[in-house]
Amino acid sequence: MLENRCDVHTHTIFSRHAYSTVRENVLAARDAGYELLGVTDHFSDMLYPDADLTHADLRDYQHFLNTAGWPRVWEGVRLLRGAEADIRSLDGRLYGQDVVVERDIIGCPVPRATTLYDRVAAGCDYVIASVHYQGFAAGATIAQATDMYLGALAQPKVLVIGHAGRAGIPFDVPELVGEVARQHKLIEINAHSLEARRREGRTWTSCRKIAETCAELGCQIVISSDAHICAGVGAVDPSLEMLEEIHFPQELVATRSAEAFLAAMAAAGLVVPEF
Repeated sequence: MLENRCDVHTHTIFSRHAYSTVRENVLAARDAGYELLGVTDHFSDMLYPDADLTHADLRDYQHFLNTAGWPRVWEGVRLLRGAEADIRSLDGRLYGQDVVVERDIIGCPVPRATTLYDRVAAGCDYVIASVHYQGFAAGATIAQATDMYLGALAQPKVLVIGHAGRAGIPFDVPELVGEVARQHKLIEINAHSLEARRREGRTWTSCRKIAETCAELGCQIVISSDAHICAGVGAVDPSLEMLEEIHFPQELVATRSAEAFLAAMAAAGLVVPEF
């Protein structure tokens, strides 16, 4: 049976449609026997749909700016600071990369203008890049959708391509998986995407194809809950079921242990925090 001891895609009340605090998620991870938890709240139009998409009020994003105050080890669980950033264009640009920040959280001018993405990502150990809003990709070709994911993969701090099997945008799976493997990055097998979907449905079939291609090309994956409430932290049985059906190799599961995930971060060129 596959081992999974990290949950690196979880949400807190900051995501607005999630229901638990960081501490509640930490306690749930501890109780599930998990070694490492990643908190990756949405960085997306979902937070402030009426926000100015050219200039940001940094006060709206203080959650991401103060994560340095979190313990690195809490209740015996190693804690990572992340974000799930929306892919917002066919060139793979992420939410906040076109939004200028000119003032800090108390209204003083910043020393130099920066982007909202750069300001938020600076405090993150890693970023998950996902599609939620599909409208920008309407009518996109397979090649364009593949380039979209490749563009997102190239963005600073992006370690994981999130729930690509459920996004509903067809892409060249071998090309993307091969490039993710080449860059020593990761593809997510998202349990939340599978739990309510029929086994014969599009999402299950797409996720299975992605997993099979990862096994074939030697690309590491993360098995994540995408939990939006503490009761869901570590609840990844649908992903494990699908992966075990295809005899997915344990050594390609980067979330099999805290050490394996941290090694994957290092291989992708990210800074591994001290615990």
